[in-house]
Amino acid sequence: MNDQPVTVGILSDSHGYLDPRIKDTVNGCDYIVHAGDIFNADVLDQLKPKKQLIAVAGNNDLPAFWDASEVDIVTALPLNDELTLPGGLLVVEHGHRLGGMPSHDDFRWDHAEARLVVYGHTHIRVIDKKEEPWVVNPGASGKERTHGGPSCLVLHASETEWRIDTIVFANN
Repeated sequence: MNDQPVTVGILSDSHGYLDPRIKDTVNGCDYIVHAGDIFNADVLDQLKPKKQLIAVAGNNDLPAFWDASEVDIVTALPLNDELTLPGGLLVVEHGHRLGGMPSHDDFRWDHAEARLVVYGHTHIRVIDKKEEPWVVNPGASGKERTHGGPSCLVLHASETEWRIDTIVFANN
């Protein structure tokens, strides 16, 4: 099997504004995964991975919250999605269906087939690798509730190893 490593830029909770430093970081990746609360098509238009963009709907990604001209885009966003990578499966959902502070055990139960579960919603960065699947939240990629600055994660995935880098920028 091909052991060529790939990179995945992981972000969430842009709320209508994508920090340019986050954009520059994730646009260097093979794939980009946005875990919801996108808030407008401009955020999606700025994301240009080498291979594929995956984005899911957050609790604020509703037609009533988006511009009327973007209703087709927001209604096309799935509630969850997955990406097959070298060495395993990445699953993404926003996480709001599980309440304000979702349980990582619930994510693990619901997505037992995955190697990595990505969620957003809380705006709190976390990398939980205590058991598989790993559960991660990249924090907020915009201006809203960034908890120390806009952030994202970069997953380096190969058949033999997965590694996650945390990227945090100072608030402007």
